[in-house]
Amino acid sequence: MEKMPDTERLAERILKLAELVEYQEGSVVSRTIVDQKTGTLTLFAFAKGQGLSEHTTPFDALVHLLDGEAEITISGKSYLLKEGETIIMPANKPHALKAVKSFKMMLVMIRS
Repeated sequence: MEKMPDTERLAERILKLAELVEYQEGSVVSRTIVDQKTGTLTLFAFAKGQGLSEHTTPFDALVHLLDGEAEITISGKSYLLKEGETIIMPANKPHALKAVKSFKMMLVMIRS
């Protein structure tokens, strides 16, 4: 049986995004929901203490926390985000993420 891409399988359905990705102890779990040449939408679940080291991307990235708490550092400045909060990480600026508590997030990148 051919696996259908998430974009097609999840289209035209009411979704609870936080339920589409699960925590895994000691890990970062990701699930791409939309992957188009114009942008992506990816869900992540970070176990407590896990993170992504400092890096840059050539596109703006919007992070929306679905659950938990995260420390997000952008150009050396730290921000504590909680469930329901959003931050935009500008293109070409170094950023990093760390799970203060286990957290789930939606990452939207718009390619230009």
